[in-house]
Amino acid sequence: MSATVDIPVQYDHPPLPPAPISFEEFLAWADEDTHAEWVDGRIVLMSPVNLHHQDLLKFLDRLISAFVEAHGLGWVYFAPILMRLATRPSGREPDLLFVATEHADRLRETYVDGPADLVVEIVSPDSNARDRGEKLVEYEAAGIPEYWVVDPLRQDALFYVLGDDGRYHRVSPDADGWYHSTILPGFRLQVAWLWQRPLPPAGEVAQQIEA
Repeated sequence: MSATVDIPVQYDHPPLPPAPISFEEFLAWADEDTHAEWVDGRIVLMSPVNLHHQDLLKFLDRLISAFVEAHGLGWVYFAPILMRLATRPSGREPDLLFVATEHADRLRETYVDGPADLVVEIVSPDSNARDRGEKLVEYEAAGIPEYWVVDPLRQDALFYVLGDDGRYHRVSPDADGWYHSTILPGFRLQVAWLWQRPLPPAGEVAQQIEA
């Protein structure tokens, strides 16, 4: 019996233009299948994610979107959607973001022009330092009110809320394991759900997210 060899699928990708480039040039270069960020005039390509990452992203998207839609609070988007920040400057691609109704003027056809109100990053092996360090500092400086860092490998979730001093402050879940969002009043997340394999059906636990 002959052996089979798995051949990696090759994807055509436009060649990287020489840096530095403007954000507008980056948008013209990228297409809807491009997973990349624009940082300091450079293009940073993002590595493919695994299936559990995608499952976790879909789970959080369903929970947060259901709450936001039920209360008419704004819009929820997941990657690849760019968020342009003027403070660095950069065009980041968060895993998940929420834009409140009062910030509808930040929505563009292909990106969010300014800070979202809530950003969620799901840590992968190559993004650990970026999500926990570089983006933490950048999102704080940009004034993003709430930032979640979810690390499925370490089963660790960090929740940051922007204080009146312009600094992020860690907010811990309560004694029963519920994290209560600040930017989404009334929304709570049972952190233990994030580490279950398989993840609980979002439709079943959605009824428990309202405090």
